[in-house]
Amino acid sequence: MAVIHATQDNFEKIAGTNEIVVVDFWATWCGPCRAFGPIFEQVSEKFDDVPFVKVDIDQSPDLASAAEIKAVPTVMVIKRGDVIYRQAGALLPADLEDLVNQAKAYDPSKDDEGNSVSESSESENDGE
Repeated sequence: MAVIHATQDNFEKIAGTNEIVVVDFWATWCGPCRAFGPIFEQVSEKFDDVPFVKVDIDQSPDLASAAEIKAVPTVMVIKRGDVIYRQAGALLPADLEDLVNQAKAYDPSKDDEGNSVSESSESENDGE
């Protein structure tokens, strides 16, 4: 599926009408963001059923603020309207593919501890 460039105006509709959405928060001035862009687009072509969305934080600052974006690039995965993954930093193609596959398999109703995708081991060690 082609990458969708989202703004404040269409982001909620995209996130609310798809089971899974993969989001790349980025900026034109960010070198790592520009390096990650082709990876994001390449992986998006392998998942016809999952929208891959790019949000330019300078064009949509309110959206970036609402998503609590502190650094770019930040990858976020939304499943059924809930954020199940958010992490700053670029990913390798295989890692991004794995993340999408984990999101597809993830069932929050079966998770008694409220863990998100790829956070199980981290949440056990963070002292909360």
